Amino acid sequence: MAWLAAAFFATALLYASVGFGGGSTYAALLALSGLDYRILPLVALACNIVVVAGSTVRFARAGVTPWRGAIAVTALAAPAALLGGLTPITEGAFFLLLGASLLLTAVSMFLPVGEALEGEPRSLARFMPFVAAPLGFLAGVVGIGGGIFLAPLLHLTRWRDARSIAATASFFILVNSLFGLAGQLLKRGPEAFSGAIYESLPLLVAVAIGGQIGSLLALKVLPPRWIRWLTAALVAIVGVRLLAGQLL
Repeated sequence: MAWLAAAFFATALLYASVGFGGGSTYAALLALSGLDYRILPLVALACNIVVVAGSTVRFARAGVTPWRGAIAVTALAAPAALLGGLTPITEGAFFLLLGASLLLTAVSMFLPVGEALEGEPRSLARFMPFVAAPLGFLAGVVGIGGGIFLAPLLHLTRWRDARSIAATASFFILVNSLFGLAGQLLKRGPEAFSGAIYESLPLLVAVAIGGQIGSLLALKVLPPRWIRWLTAALVAIVGVRLLAGQLL
């Protein structure tokens, strides 16, 4: 448990520094640790909520959250996340979806973001609320927030400026995680949730501390681009490993 808590701490610190929750990496780490796939989304989503709740509040206090746009993007995704959480899934299908989502996460983190993509919004930007709905469903099924998929699309369509997109992704992750967790609770029952939370208390404490540090401090050891690429590479390796275990 000690190595897992340390990994969760580092994940929360890195992801919170760029406005994400880390749900995809939590899910990967839990899968590699051998946790029951039926309990895995409960723990990953709970950790997600702990991390992004603080980030969402900070973005809101700073006045950078574009509330109308953020709510529009999240409005269709949140019910879809609830439906995803309720959807029964076999162990094999779960790990196939999780592995594929990790690979998509890795690809999305390699996409360019920032000033190079600033300018007038592209025509596709208006369709982001509809694109977000299937992302919410996938997030609910595998126990992630989905913001790691959404943010690169918002950047590529020049939906808003970089800080507004980070704030929107944080809000998107928080709401989707809450709805996805509600679906998982309805499917598994409160007893499964209470048991999962009790067993994962060290992990929740680790992400709470790491998330606070990540959202308060800008990481200066490595450039943000290097952090994204390193994280993407690690996530891709885990995704390939999970897919290979199911397909080979």
